[in-house]
Amino acid sequence: MSFLLVVLGFFLAACDAFPEHEVDALTAFKEAIYDDPVLALSSWNSLDANPCNWSGISCSMTSDHVIKLNMSGSSLKGFIAPEIYHLSSLKELVLHGNKFIGIIPKEIGLLKDLRVLDLGANQLSGPIPPEIGNLSSIIKINLQSNGLSGRLPSELGNLKDLEELRLDRNKLQGTLPGNNGSRVASNMHGMYVSSGNPAGLCRSSQLKVADFSYNFLVGSVPKCLEYLPNSSFQGNCLLDRDPKQRPVHQCGSITPPPPPKSHPGVLSKHRPHEDKSNRDDDSKPSWVKVVEIVTGVLFGSLFLVALVMGLRRCKNKSSIIIPWKKSTTYRDHMTMYLETGLLNDVAKYSRQDLEVACEDFSNIIGSSSDSIVYKGIIKGGPEIAVISLCIKEELWTGYLELYFQKEVADLARLDHENVGKLLGYCRESSPFTRMLVFEYASNGTLYEHLHYGEGCQLSWTRRMNIVIGIAKGLKYLHTEIEPPFTISELNSNSVYLTDTFSPKLVDFESWKTIISRSEKNSGAISCEGAVCVLPSSLNSRHLDVQGNIYAFGVLLLELISGRPSFCKEKGCLVDWAKEYLDLPEVMSKVVDPELKHFREDDLKVICEVASLCIKPNPLVQLTMQELCTVLESRIDTSVSSEIKASSLAWAELALSP
Repeated sequence: MSFLLVVLGFFLAACDAFPEHEVDALTAFKEAIYDDPVLALSSWNSLDANPCNWSGISCSMTSDHVIKLNMSGSSLKGFIAPEIYHLSSLKELVLHGNKFIGIIPKEIGLLKDLRVLDLGANQLSGPIPPEIGNLSSIIKINLQSNGLSGRLPSELGNLKDLEELRLDRNKLQGTLPGNNGSRVASNMHGMYVSSGNPAGLCRSSQLKVADFSYNFLVGSVPKCLEYLPNSSFQGNCLLDRDPKQRPVHQCGSITPPPPPKSHPGVLSKHRPHEDKSNRDDDSKPSWVKVVEIVTGVLFGSLFLVALVMGLRRCKNKSSIIIPWKKSTTYRDHMTMYLETGLLNDVAKYSRQDLEVACEDFSNIIGSSSDSIVYKGIIKGGPEIAVISLCIKEELWTGYLELYFQKEVADLARLDHENVGKLLGYCRESSPFTRMLVFEYASNGTLYEHLHYGEGCQLSWTRRMNIVIGIAKGLKYLHTEIEPPFTISELNSNSVYLTDTFSPKLVDFESWKTIISRSEKNSGAISCEGAVCVLPSSLNSRHLDVQGNIYAFGVLLLELISGRPSFCKEKGCLVDWAKEYLDLPEVMSKVVDPELKHFREDDLKVICEVASLCIKPNPLVQLTMQELCTVLESRIDTSVSSEIKASSLAWAELALSP
């Protein structure tokens, strides 16, 4: 057998090909990323079968295995693919400072050579899988600043070489797994070694640094961990530590869960069983041994035949590059933990109820290649807008389902008078359905009023009220909730107006992310009946807080000028307006011809704010809170200001709702 293993080693060396299962694992890792804003994975070349030159990848000296995957600080959004366990020689997995969501795959516990696991500063949730206790070579674990919950697994005590453990700033509960009752003595590292039979973290004799702060841990600190500083335990619900614990009202009714049941007799019963097996082996009849020898020879012969055939095949295909492709069984074997509890506080509608409310889904008020928007009335309830995602069931994966749930939960937490309210969702399998249910704004979109001949309804004061309403909504989304929320594509189509012309921001375009993950997105931004599209410079802009501020500046110009942000006939609105924004004597040329009157003081403020948004100073990062304060304090939207502007305002006010 030793000879066969040596021959197999030469055979693999002769092939000189990178293990395909490791390439597939990296492929799965990339597929689980739904947003790569800084193009950190752009060098992962689909034509290169050897990933050793890809960014964030380090290989062994012989370039035949991946030993390090470091994508820290890359702003990646997505999930950690379970297939990562196929990187069997991986020593370091560093994904610190990204925006990964979902759970920590239990398959990570199969990485026996892993020495560093750093998943800190992400948005991971769910429990810490006990399988992490199988990482026999691990030295450092960093899971800080996530949303992890549940108990600390006692299996962490299996990690005999663990030196650093950071679990701070999560939502972990339960007790610190240890052995408070054992007799302890100090070892050379200043830690405690139990003279009894320690459990949990008391078994990690090499642990030098550990941080459990700012969780919801209860009970007492194990004596074996008392060498750690007080700061390692502050911000919890512990009983016998320094006073820097959570207040009682935050701990609530959290109580230590019952300890796991012990089975003292298991170990003693197991050893005699093993001894008996050895005795049975010695007492085997001679004919059994002969059969085993013959079987071994046959298997050895078959192995040699397979080896020769494989070598020939390797020579014949040595010049073929493994293409970048999805495994046909990728979705079949993918196991994804779906956080069903995530939507417990969000109303769920049945497809049948929405079908009745929307008149058999015939009342279509908007559509695109990605989604269809229906209007409906819930029986005995409000008017609703139902957004239905256009996607085939076979393209839907566990990753997309969890992303859908995260989006619903994210939208459900928004509560502001200038932000569209999510009323609920619909999720059914037969027929396949994924829908969002929003409150309905009866006056349509701002885009329709500005560009479909109804701009005359928007007097100057109404436009100023809309400006301030949008600013208030964005200030709420950016600065008043945690984490902040950004509108995926902020433009006049994402601003809906109520019957009193109060604006409501609605993020319908978040669906595009889901569509793109299903590889169905066409890349075009379209709207039913629209003749204007976003320029490529805006289309490729990454959506974030500063991106929203830029889009807000464009929206201000669109509101006062009545011109779309971009049209084939008129070009880019920003380029046109820049000629007038800084010149008071010609500033009035940006005003919509539909307007019979306007206030010059207001116009000056709007142009100043728009300039700050579209020509940002890299040294000064403006916030929506600052911009909103400027607009509210310097723009007069009172009735008296409207009357002073023009005598025609009396007629407009009389017609106003």
